[in-house]
Amino acid sequence: MSLTSTAHQLATLASGGGEGGGNHESLNPYVVGAGAFIALMLLLWITTRFNRDR
Repeated sequence: MSLTSTAHQLATLASGGGEGGGNHESLNPYVVGAGAFIALMLLLWITTRFNRDR
C-alpha cells in the first residue's frame, strides 16, 4: 500500500464516503444530549452519595 493510495482512502473516509456524512436519520441530537446529561447527573449523584464525610 503506497502513501498516495492511503491518503486517498483516508480522504474518502473523512468526506463521508458518499454516505451523507454518517448521521443516522433516527438519531435526534436533543435526545442524545438529554440522555448524556441525565447519565452524567446520575453518576454525579452516585459519586456525591459515596463521598460524604461522616
